[in-house]
Amino acid sequence: MRLKDCYNFHDFRLMAKRRLPSPIFNYIDGAADDEVTYRRNTAAFEGCDLVPNVLRGVGDVDMSVTVMGQRLAMPVYCSPTALQRLFHHQGERAVAAAAAKFGTMFGVSSLGTVSLEEARRICDGPQVYQFYFHKDRGLNREMMARAKQAGIEVMMLTVDSITGGNRERDKRTGFAIPFKLNLAGITQFAIKPSWAVNYVRHEPFRLPQLENHVDMGRGAMSISRYFTEMLDPSMSWDDVAEMVQHWGGQFCLKGVISVEDAKRAVEIGCTGIVLSNHGGRQLDGSRTAFDQLDEIVQAVGDRIDVMMDGGVQRGTHVLKALSLGAKAVGLGRYYLFPLAAAGQAGVERALELMRVEIERDMKLMGCSSVDELTKENLRFR
Repeated sequence: MRLKDCYNFHDFRLMAKRRLPSPIFNYIDGAADDEVTYRRNTAAFEGCDLVPNVLRGVGDVDMSVTVMGQRLAMPVYCSPTALQRLFHHQGERAVAAAAAKFGTMFGVSSLGTVSLEEARRICDGPQVYQFYFHKDRGLNREMMARAKQAGIEVMMLTVDSITGGNRERDKRTGFAIPFKLNLAGITQFAIKPSWAVNYVRHEPFRLPQLENHVDMGRGAMSISRYFTEMLDPSMSWDDVAEMVQHWGGQFCLKGVISVEDAKRAVEIGCTGIVLSNHGGRQLDGSRTAFDQLDEIVQAVGDRIDVMMDGGVQRGTHVLKALSLGAKAVGLGRYYLFPLAAAGQAGVERALELMRVEIERDMKLMGCSSVDELTKENLRFR
C-alpha cells in the first residue's frame, strides 16, 4: 500500500497497521475498558445531518479562524499527543513541519519526544504546550517558565488524566515505556523487523520535557508509574486558577465535558476549553464532545473559546462542529496514523485531504466563510 493510495482516515489506519508492530499500533488505536466511548466519538456525528443551501454564488472559500488569539489558515489543528517518535522516527518534527506548511496550530506534549525548543525552531506558527499537573508545584512552575522562554503562546492543561485509563490492549501486549513486552508482544515486533531497524538506526528515544525530572530511560519509572506517582489527583480549581494567573496569557483546559466545569473555567480566567474525553482513552462510557458541544457553547460560548476533539475523521465532521459553535477542531488519530505510515509526508497528505474536504464541503453547503456556518444548517435525527 502506497501513500498516494490513501484517501481517508481508514486508508491511513490500514497502512499504519501494516507497518507497525501490533503493540505500538494498538497503543494508538486502543482506548479504555470496552472502548465504547472511542466508538461513539465518531458515531455521534452520524446522528446529525447537514442542510445545505444552494445558489449562493460561492467562489473563494475562507476557512481561516482565530482561536485563543491564534490565526489558523484552516479550522483544524494537530492536538498534542505523547510518544510520537515511537510511531515514526521523525515524530513531532514531522507534525511541526506539516502544521507550519498548512498554517495551523499544533502542540507538544509533556510526554513529547522532541523538545519544546526544537519544535519552536521548526514551526514559528501557533503552538501550544500540553502539560499535566504534578504533585511538585515547583515542577509545574518550572515547566511553564520553560514554555514561556521557548515562545509558546498557549498553555493547555489536561484535566481528565489525574490517573491513567484502563487500556486493556496495552496490558495484553505488555506495552509500556520502557518496553516490558510479553511473549506475544515480542513476537509482533519480530514479524515487523523494519520498524525495529528504523528505531535503532536513529537517535535514542527521549522525553525531553521530563528528562531532568523523571528517569524513564533506565527503567526507573514507567509511563504508568508517572501517572500514578507524579501526577496530583487532588488537583483543584484553586490550583488551576493560580496557574492561570501565573501564566498571564492564553490558557486552555483540555478535557472539559460538563457545563458546570466550562463555567468554572471562565470564572478562573481561562481563555479556551477543549471538550474532550481523551479519545476514549480515560473514562469509558463518558459523553462525547460533539454531543456536549451545543449545550456548552450556549452556556459559555460568548465568554470563552470552545474547541472540541474526538472521533473527527472527515471534513463534514468539522463543519458540523463549527456549525454548533466550536472555534476550531482538534485532530488526534487522524494525523497519528499517517505519521506512523509515512512520517512528514503522511501528515501533510492527511492535512491536505482534510483541507480539500473542508473547502469542497463548504462550497456544497453554500458557505464562503466559517462564520456562515450556523445551527440552521443542522438537523438532529
